Amino acid sequence: MPSINDSKHDEAVEASWEATRGAVYGAIKWGAATAMLGGLGYLVSPIYRGLTIQFKVYLQMSGMALGSMIEADRSLRQYEARMRVQRRLARDRAMWQSFEQQYGKDEDED
Repeated sequence: MPSINDSKHDEAVEASWEATRGAVYGAIKWGAATAMLGGLGYLVSPIYRGLTIQFKVYLQMSGMALGSMIEADRSLRQYEARMRVQRRLARDRAMWQSFEQQYGKDEDED
């Protein structure tokens, strides 16, 4: 069923892709960080070495999931800020075009 406002649908799809890119980036970044911490824990801590492989995988996945959520939220917030700026610029442009149509352009302009 077609939407009444397809531009909002397109914007929502674009926002979801932006959040997905942020989530993938966060999973990679935080996954690398938790892998380094796991390696450090393995070298330094006899307690960490004694953990089961399943629990170590759980710790790795937890770090990746947390990073994924944090980065997805951050990228979505940045996207929303960009959209607000673009809407504000479009609104201002439309207001100035309306003003110029009503009162004419400035004669000093080239």
